[in-house]
Amino acid sequence: MKVARFYAPGDIRLEDADEPQVSAGEVKIRVRNCSTCGTDVKISTSGHPNMSAPQIMGHEIAGEIVDVGAGVDGWSAGDRVQVIAAIPDGSCDDCLAGHETICPHQLSMGYQFPGGFAEFMIVPREVLAVDGLNRIPDGLGFAEASLAEPLACVLNGQELARVGAGDTVVVMGSGPIGCLHVRLARSRGAGRVILIDINAARLAEAAVIVKPDLTIVSSETDPVEAVLAATDGRGADVVITAAASGAAQEQGLRMLARRGRLSLFGGLPRDRPTITVDSNLVHYRELTIVGVNGSSPAHNKRALQLIASGDVVVSDLITHTLPLDRLLDAIDIVARGEAIKVTIEP
Repeated sequence: MKVARFYAPGDIRLEDADEPQVSAGEVKIRVRNCSTCGTDVKISTSGHPNMSAPQIMGHEIAGEIVDVGAGVDGWSAGDRVQVIAAIPDGSCDDCLAGHETICPHQLSMGYQFPGGFAEFMIVPREVLAVDGLNRIPDGLGFAEASLAEPLACVLNGQELARVGAGDTVVVMGSGPIGCLHVRLARSRGAGRVILIDINAARLAEAAVIVKPDLTIVSSETDPVEAVLAATDGRGADVVITAAASGAAQEQGLRMLARRGRLSLFGGLPRDRPTITVDSNLVHYRELTIVGVNGSSPAHNKRALQLIASGDVVVSDLITHTLPLDRLLDAIDIVARGEAIKVTIEP
């Protein structure tokens, strides 16, 4: 079978590999779609400290079961499934407290386990142990189902930031994650959604699809002043920084309303991980700054249902569909910001 294997930064190889065989406690799937994301770009250029190389990449996975190992109940060949990416151990203190997203022993598909940029893949027993294999509802395509994983992360972020009815929500960054944040905020009852990006062309493309109430090009106008002007000086209830930008995080804090919540959704580069925070602003306005780290198996289930129900539409966010042998092209398209979502069909 064909696979895309990461060896080192700048060294991703399309290779032939033996088709994996299922063992007890495992499930084997034919990968139908594995979508790409910004993390794949980071891995391709800089690697990842948690990745065991050489490794088959890909973590936004949907496919069809072709074989079931001994001891696995409830699954059969032909079942259509979506696979979680982040795998908590389910037994540590954090997991037992219900905080699976910060499990210190977390493993991941495409990092420690072979991922979805392959024709076939094994769903390891660690995924099944935490109920991380989800049945795709009838009528939902594999490509849309593969987006349950990034939507699950977005769902975790908006739950932590308490996005709710009537909120004014600012999303900074109009890439695929930013677009998902706009869509989810709408479904959670946000009263107004403002989308900001430094790239005018990318913002315009995203706005045509997700239709925010207001767009702001931060390279052309001060986004803090623009948000304050649009809210009669009050500011936003929630600001979500869906971009790897320290400047965006600092601006986000300054555009919050009293008791506002800043979600640091996008992580910063390892060589520039710090920002300047006006502590008095946080203190006197009773602001909240919250971090976000991936998603839990339960988030994946809820995200899949949100997509299947139509509460969060994702089909129009998939702007490119490419075969596995064009994965490097797909990563390049994502890196250049020329797509919203690129999905691979092995």
